[in-house]
Amino acid sequence: MNRAAAPKILGLTGSIGMGKSTVAGMFRALGVPVFDADATVHELQGPGGLLVAAIEAAFPGTTGPEGVIRQKLGAAVFGDKAELARLEGIVHPAVAEARRRFMATHGSAPLVVFDIPLLYEKTGDRGLDGVVVVSAPAEAQRARVLARPGMTAEKFQQILTLQVPDAEKRARADFVIDTGTTLQETRRQVGRIVDALAGSE
Repeated sequence: MNRAAAPKILGLTGSIGMGKSTVAGMFRALGVPVFDADATVHELQGPGGLLVAAIEAAFPGTTGPEGVIRQKLGAAVFGDKAELARLEGIVHPAVAEARRRFMATHGSAPLVVFDIPLLYEKTGDRGLDGVVVVSAPAEAQRARVLARPGMTAEKFQQILTLQVPDAEKRARADFVIDTGTTLQETRRQVGRIVDALAGSE
């Protein structure tokens, strides 16, 4: 493929509760193809998913007729770096293959977005033309996360310790989208990024 004619690739990331999924939807609404890493994992681990058998073999008792039982798999790996790395060794190659297929399908688009929750923590920004970090004030983030079913303050703190701090993500980003404002203003921020990248050569 001639790289000059290939889509610009924008990484989209942000800490838990920052509004990344909402922003991804705004990119889609503007016609930008979005590769959703989390959704791909759900599909691979769902009913009939390609990874169900491999995960069951590695972590017995964590799958059933509906695919991976997320609570059981989470309990098997949460807080255990070695077990988490073993799971990632199963999941990441399959996600990379799905991403390659996505790029083959959308190769004529001027801009595509890779929605990668743990971009700075895991995958890095290699191969990307820029990174967007979705951010909000800490109090807004905390309120959003603690409103989720089953979430506790302790679990929230554990998740934060595994993520690169928001301030560091913002410092490393090419673009920062503030979701601590109105949806209309957030849409305007997304639109400016699309105009700047999809409209330029």
